[in-house]
Amino acid sequence: MMNSRRSLLDTSDWGCDMHGRDLPRRSVASRRGFMKGGALALVGTSVIPSFLLRSVMAEATTAAANRKKLVVLFQRGAADGLNIVVPYQEKNYYAMRPSIALQQKDVLDLDGFFGLHPAMAAFKPLYQEGHLAIIHAAGSTDTTRSHFDAQDYMESGTPGVKSTPDGWLNRALVDGPAPSGPGGKPSAFRAVALGTQVPRTLQGKVPAIAVTNLADFSVGGKGAQPSAISNAFEAMYDQSTDAVLHGTGQETFEAVKMLKSADPAKYQPAAGVTYPNTPFGSSLKQIAQLLKANLGVEAAFTDIGGWDTHQNQGGATGQLANRLTEFSNGIAAFWKDMGAESENITLVTMSEFGRTARQNGTGGTDHGHANVMFVLGGQVRGGKVYGKWPGLSDGQLNEGRDLAVTTDFRKVLGEAAYKTLGSRNMEIVFPGAQVRPSEFLNFV
Repeated sequence: MMNSRRSLLDTSDWGCDMHGRDLPRRSVASRRGFMKGGALALVGTSVIPSFLLRSVMAEATTAAANRKKLVVLFQRGAADGLNIVVPYQEKNYYAMRPSIALQQKDVLDLDGFFGLHPAMAAFKPLYQEGHLAIIHAAGSTDTTRSHFDAQDYMESGTPGVKSTPDGWLNRALVDGPAPSGPGGKPSAFRAVALGTQVPRTLQGKVPAIAVTNLADFSVGGKGAQPSAISNAFEAMYDQSTDAVLHGTGQETFEAVKMLKSADPAKYQPAAGVTYPNTPFGSSLKQIAQLLKANLGVEAAFTDIGGWDTHQNQGGATGQLANRLTEFSNGIAAFWKDMGAESENITLVTMSEFGRTARQNGTGGTDHGHANVMFVLGGQVRGGKVYGKWPGLSDGQLNEGRDLAVTTDFRKVLGEAAYKTLGSRNMEIVFPGAQVRPSEFLNFV
């Protein structure tokens, strides 16, 4: 299905489908530790001088120039891709999952072979309208079943290599077009994460900021005297003789002041939009607010946990279904909230690995291998399940127990970065992965 928002002049290939059809510190060293990865969590602030407001506004030009933004969502805990996008025509799927398999009558059919979990009803219209693409059997080339290692590899973009100092999304920004603001500076909000600290994904040369709550501007919760704390931090960085620390710290405080001017506590989503009343829903709502404020955001990140379903996973209802309802409703609300701006957004989801094809003895699933990824956006060629389906017969399973990986997750993230952020050197973004634009799936 062609995307109604895409230009009629777009004639690029679609690629084949799944079936082959077609706290202040005193020393410089401790300050550097607090700013791990070139980033600093936001704290409270006070009044905004008009000259500073004008300065920050002038800097919000890089993302505004191309207007494209990449939003990355991490499903931490290893989501069960087989019960999220169900291969309901696979007989062995039912044999291996006698009590947790989704029956054909319950799934939301996508293409006659795959169907969405019924808890993801909010995704069905996005798929039908051509804005949501699905990549199944995607994952890492590394076979670890450790949450910690797998998440680290996926966020660094270098499976099997623990020494990588930065994250793939930060490198994608480094490789993207040069900042075009005054003095070659990007907006202080170029890279932002919703959370208490900057994630591995965004650590690196490009300064990134972590926001716990736009209305509070706090580190790990509300402080007793946020303005005083902020002033102490700002004075510390102003007096620093370390040029790197001074520059990054100043940008962070400018970002805080800019945010306060938008009065985030009074933000109202678009008419008819209701986000889940959860931390994940709140994060998506705040990302929408940041994007709408035109502060120069190019990349945004947040995550959602609770996917480690070793016990009592459930089928059409239960533990996984509840998490999927929150997940899909939150993303659908974000999409609707962005309105016309969704044309310039690409949102991609990922999880460290999938789960075993067979259910275990406690009504759950254990750590697996391949998984499913979603890509949503105004320029996305959706309404299709991409990649190569490996099958679920016993002889087709990875190590005799998991869905096999047929699409390297870096190929998916690489295409998103290439076509959204303008990253061109994939060897910089994903060193050693041999991610070639000529081999993209062409979902964007």
